Amino acid sequence: MYVAVLAVILGQALLLGSARLAWYALGFWALTASFVRFYEEPVLGRRYGAQYDRYRVNVRGWWPRLRPWRG
Repeated sequence: MYVAVLAVILGQALLLGSARLAWYALGFWALTASFVRFYEEPVLGRRYGAQYDRYRVNVRGWWPRLRPWRG
């Protein structure tokens, strides 16, 4: 979802030729990436343990996969 929102903001920036929206996209990415790294990942690691670790090894963060992971 975070990647999709970022893509929408960047698309609007390109479509409207808005540097302000491009800066907003950069700020959104920085805030979201920080939230994921320092809150979401530790919480999921504690909740799901080795299962989440295995998932993280097989699924890249932030880059969509062409084929789904079948875990």
